[in-house]
Amino acid sequence: MQVSARTDYALRAVAELARAGMEGSGPVKGEWISEVQKIPKKFMENILLDLKRAGIVRAQRGASGGYWLARPAGEISLAEIIRAVEGPLANVRGEWPEDVEYEGAAEHLQEVWVAVRASLRSVLENVTLEDLVRGELPEAVTDLTSDPDAWVHH
Repeated sequence: MQVSARTDYALRAVAELARAGMEGSGPVKGEWISEVQKIPKKFMENILLDLKRAGIVRAQRGASGGYWLARPAGEISLAEIIRAVEGPLANVRGEWPEDVEYEGAAEHLQEVWVAVRASLRSVLENVTLEDLVRGELPEAVTDLTSDPDAWVHH
């Protein structure tokens, strides 16, 4: 799986909003998130708009305005954020894995793609913004990262 800059930026931005909300701060300016996370301002504006449309963040205009999470950080999964800015977690040539068909030697490739999607879901749907910000990831995730081979690219 290749994580796009858009996904990376969105996750970093909402992590800042989650932290601010957990600390009891008010709305956070998009410009501040851009500076702190070194995200291009125009990119940040577009991402926050997508997150607002998806109901993940709320916004208020004006001098005391900014952005904040629409729900508690513990209720928002990383998968939900990724879907808001990128679409489905896994697709094959723009199709759902269960809708692709293969023949011959590649006949079982569909099952591999469905398993890849299920694997992504098992991590991304079970990690919330609160888990991320607190650094208290679910045991299933820490088990995966405790394998030294997980840290080596192949």
